Amino acid sequence: MTAAFTVNLDEATLARLEAIAKSRALPRDRVVQEALEAFLDMEEARIARIKEGIAQADRGEFATDAEVERVFSKYRGG
Repeated sequence: MTAAFTVNLDEATLARLEAIAKSRALPRDRVVQEALEAFLDMEEARIARIKEGIAQADRGEFATDAEVERVFSKYRGG
């Protein structure tokens, strides 16, 4: 089953959508559907990771001070 709904886009976004649809020889709605599906996949995975992190914290599973320091050192350059 499919359902139609309206999305309001600014001119710049619409132009980008049209350019991609044209370059891929696809209708705009197919490009939008693919983009929305990719976004939803990413968001669902992000939410699952957050929930798992909360569950780990609830179980008392925290990084040790040494593990945290290793990560910070990596980004401080030493």
